[in-house]
Parts: sequence; structure tokens; C-alpha cells
Amino acid sequence: MPTYMYKAITKTGVVVRNKVESQSRQNLIKTLKNNNLLPISIEQMSYIGSKGQRKKKRNVTDIQEIMKNVNTTQLGSKGKKLSTKEKINLYFAKTEKITQRDLVVFTQNFYLLKKANFNNIHALNTIIESTENVTFKGILEDILAGVEAGENMYTTMEYYENVFPYIYINMIKVGELSGSLTKSLEQAVRYLDETESLNRKLRSILIPNIIQFVLLIVMLVVGTLFAIPAIQSVFDQVGTEEELPAITLWFADFMNVAIQYWYIPVIIILAITGVILLYISTPKGKYNFHYFKYRMPIFGELIFALDFNRLMKAMLLNLKNGMRIQESLEVSKNVVQNYVMLSIIETSINNILIGESWVEPFEKSGLCKPMMTEMLKIGMQTDLTEMIEKLVEYIQIDIDNIMNKIMKALPQIVYVIVGVVLIFFVIVVLVPCVQVYMGNFLFSAYGV
Repeated sequence: MPTYMYKAITKTGVVVRNKVESQSRQNLIKTLKNNNLLPISIEQMSYIGSKGQRKKKRNVTDIQEIMKNVNTTQLGSKGKKLSTKEKINLYFAKTEKITQRDLVVFTQNFYLLKKANFNNIHALNTIIESTENVTFKGILEDILAGVEAGENMYTTMEYYENVFPYIYINMIKVGELSGSLTKSLEQAVRYLDETESLNRKLRSILIPNIIQFVLLIVMLVVGTLFAIPAIQSVFDQVGTEEELPAITLWFADFMNVAIQYWYIPVIIILAITGVILLYISTPKGKYNFHYFKYRMPIFGELIFALDFNRLMKAMLLNLKNGMRIQESLEVSKNVVQNYVMLSIIETSINNILIGESWVEPFEKSGLCKPMMTEMLKIGMQTDLTEMIEKLVEYIQIDIDNIMNKIMKALPQIVYVIVGVVLIFFVIVVLVPCVQVYMGNFLFSAYGV
């Protein structure tokens, strides 16, 4: 069993060092983390002498033996305590959040190193040395330990689904299984960049308008609860026959009832939400929800195009590496999470087994554009790999066109919603205020 020299930090900030045996670097990292030790470095010791000459040493799983030596392996001056500032810095370093930027930088660096013919272990070691985020560094060390133990990278990444997106993990999986990790990393870099670009565009459109919408709602509610009663009080005091607009009186009564019986709409909303979530958690409900994603207004066409594009790119990698269509579909389906698309892929695989066309399920789904399925059919008669390359280019152009349409339509829709709320606010709150400002109600009060 290999021997490792590790250096780690305890909960109290003490740096400890010890030499232990473990089946692999990954097992040692997990053992240390389970016992509240944050690994800093782990180095495998060289073997001395033949196997028969090596003495039997204690097992790393006996953590009690490790902990007995903690106080005797302190580095630095004996009994030295961390200052408050050092403790605060250590705490934030250990609990530092992993951002999207960290993931993008890691993927870009890993892709460049693989392009320069670095092997996985060398590339990961190089990236770990330059990673400043302590939390992310620990995860990368865990991945490195798995690779050194003979595992694929994606198997360790699956334990960190909160860090690596589902699609990202399966892009790496396709690359490792097909032997085209460099190409998969290139796709992953593009996926992260495109996702961030799309999110940035949507935020630039939605956030200002959502803030404006919320402020209008707040002004509407506050004006109805405070300004309208004040205006009505003035009317009552001067004895005018003028009345507030009917819609203003209706909305004021509605707000009063809603405040008095607030728990009723809350219960109704919670009940409806609960029923929807319960339905979506069932297989049929999840399938219908995923189908709705592909058919929903504005974004449905884009979501399907993105999923189909990822599937075709994954298939292209696998076909270029000599996989058959059936094997390519089996591996490539991992880049898709939508149940509808997965069911289409499974039907395609079944069609291959019974000797029928694997393109037919995509055609019958009604989700693919005719041009997409026709290109696949032509590819089956000529060169499928070359045709899928052209299909990916076609889909990318289609995605860009859909994005341009969304970017043009979305602001208009948001402006219409905000505009309706603004008009309602003017009618309900501002019109009565203008009535008071103009003073016409005084003429009615004095019989003029």
C-alpha cells in the first residue's frame, strides 16, 4: 500500500503533518476531510527496498492514531496561537464560495494545457498550484486523486454537482469516454461563455424593468392605502358631492379586504404551488413539464435548439473516434437532461436495434425543423460525420437568429407589462391626486 506525507489544517487553524498509508490519494483526502482536516498538500513517498523488506505500518483509516499525533506535529513556534485577523482570514478562505468565474478559468486553463499535450495529472497539478480559491483547490485535488487512482474525472465531478453543472459534467464524460477530452473542453468553454453571455443579456433587459415594475407596485399599494383615504377624508370634510373614480374605490376596497384576510390568498398560492411541485415530481408530470419547456412561448424554441445542438456535437465527437451510431447515441445522451429529448434518443436507439431509421423519432416528435432531419437523412446516405458538422453549423446560425428575435421581442413584452401597471397606477392614484390639486371639488361643496 502506498505511503503519503500530508500537510493539513485543523479546525483551530493548526497546521499538522503526518506520514500514513492509504489505498489512494483520493481515499486519504476523503478521510482527512471527514475528520475536519483541510488538506494543504499530499505527496506520495517513494518505496524503499523490496516489498518483503517493508515494515507493516498503521492504516490511514485508523484516524484515532492520526489525531494522537496532531499536537506533536505543529509547525512554527510551540503553542503559537493565531491572531483574530488570521482566524478571520482562515475562516473566509475555507468557506470561500466557488464562482462561475472560477469554473470558467479552470476550464480555459485545462483546455489550453490539454491542447499543449499535457496529460491529465500534469495539467491538474499545474492548475492546482495557481488556484487561489481554497475551496475549489480542495475539489481539484480530489479530482486529481481520482485520476491518479485510475478513475475518470467525471466520476469525481459528479460528487460536486453544486459546483459543476450537469451539462458540464457530461460534456467531460463524453470527452473521456470517446477519447476527445480536448474537444469536449473546448465545447465546455464555449458552453460556459455562451451561458454567461445569455445571462448577461437577459439581466440587462429584465433587472431594470423588474425593479421598475416592483417600484410601481409598491407606489400603487402605498398610494391606495394612504393617499386615497386622505383624499376621501378631504372630500368628506368639505361636504362635496364629487366622488373618486369607481376603479379607485374598487381597488381600495380590494386592498382592504386583501389585508384583512391576507392568509386566504397565501394559503391558495401555497396550495397551488404545492400541487404543481407534487405533479412535477411524478414521472408523467416531469415529462409534461419538460415538454412544456420545448413548447413554451419565447424561450421554448431556443431551449430545444440548445439541447439538440449539444447532442449533435457530442455525437460528432464520438463518431469521429470510431463509435457506431448506437454507441454514440448512448454516450451522447448524457449531455441532455430534458426527459422529452431523452425519450426521443431512447426510441432512436430502439429503432437501430430493430433495423429502422434512428432519425425517424426526431422527425415524428415535431420539435426538429425539417431541415435538421433532412440533413441527417442525407448524411446516412453519404457521410454522416461530415453532414453532422454542417448540421451543427446550421443549428448555431439558427440559435443566433432565435436569440436576436428574443432580444428584440423580450423588451417589448416587458415594456407592455410595465406600461399596463403604470396606466393602472395613474388611473387609481394620480387621477384623484390631480382632482385635489385642481380644487374642482370645492365648487361642488359650496353649491357652485
